Amino acid sequence: MPVRYTLLKECQQTGARAGILHTPHGDIPTPVFMPVGTQATVKTMSPEELQELGAGIILSNTYHLYLRPGHELIREAGGLHAFMHWDGAILTDSGGFQVFSLGPLRKISEEGVTFRSHLDGSEHFLSPEKAVAIQEALGSDIAMALDECAPYPADRRYIQDSLERTTRWAERCLQAHRRPDQALFGIVQGGMYEDLRRESARQLVALDFPGYAIGGLSVGEPAEVMYRMLDVTVPLLPVNKARYLMGVGTLDYLIEGVKRGIDMFDCVLPTRIARNGTVLTASGYLTVRNAPYAGDFRPLEEGCHCYACRNYTRAYIRHLIKANEILGLRLTTYHNLYVLVRFMRQIRESILAGSFPELYNEFAARFGRKEER
Repeated sequence: MPVRYTLLKECQQTGARAGILHTPHGDIPTPVFMPVGTQATVKTMSPEELQELGAGIILSNTYHLYLRPGHELIREAGGLHAFMHWDGAILTDSGGFQVFSLGPLRKISEEGVTFRSHLDGSEHFLSPEKAVAIQEALGSDIAMALDECAPYPADRRYIQDSLERTTRWAERCLQAHRRPDQALFGIVQGGMYEDLRRESARQLVALDFPGYAIGGLSVGEPAEVMYRMLDVTVPLLPVNKARYLMGVGTLDYLIEGVKRGIDMFDCVLPTRIARNGTVLTASGYLTVRNAPYAGDFRPLEEGCHCYACRNYTRAYIRHLIKANEILGLRLTTYHNLYVLVRFMRQIRESILAGSFPELYNEFAARFGRKEER
């Protein structure tokens, strides 16, 4: 298989896993956070900077790249890796989440989804087969099956119909997928209903995908509901295949996901909040653009060894942001991604060392304090 997962060690007390995701563009230590490069770039970051901070795999967005510049142009460029000058691994989502987020601009049928572009209002149609064809043209290492990401909240009948449609679309994606150097992952749905989550997982596992994502979570539901859905879903997924929780990127969600056996995560949050002048620290958030930091000559986070913290102060970065200088956003983005990559590395090392429960308990005690420091 072009992509496979090797389990190295599992925490016997929690189910947290350390492993390796083998891809055509390198082996990825897991658990791993994947920075999001929606439009063939992680905003404000160069590929070299991503490599420097330790990212080995990124996510790009099928919907956006289909609309602009177009998947055929990217195919002509030699695929997404060549187009964006990135020699690490790439996962592309199917575009389904973005399409379903369009609300009244889209219409669902058994064949697929008709939608209007958010760019110019032009009408398009996305079927399972087309979602696969676009991703094959992009040439990502991991492609995602087209699913229906149901809104939250939603009634049981809607979720039942949605998950059954997702399974039928998953079958069509498998039948359409032909690219031998690309893996296709299935996506478990089921809303916030435990039995429907189990049903969706069983249906997709029966289709024997090389990896599985859990979708439809982190969409506005309380954290305890998301954790409960993971508790009932993850045990049904194959031990020897990668497990990917979509759209999660806060420190607490990451460690709780790992605790429940998740291997892969992605989220736009760390780059988005960075562009608003907020950075992640080991115990919460710090909004460096705020007035109290105008004369603060400490680094963004004491003890952090990222490029931003080694070389610049809160006062300088705040000045850059207030002056609308791009460097300020680059530095906050670099720091946030570095923090998440470092955090996942620490978690992985603790699993391999047999000390994950201690790390988890220490984090839980510390992270409860959200005040700025």
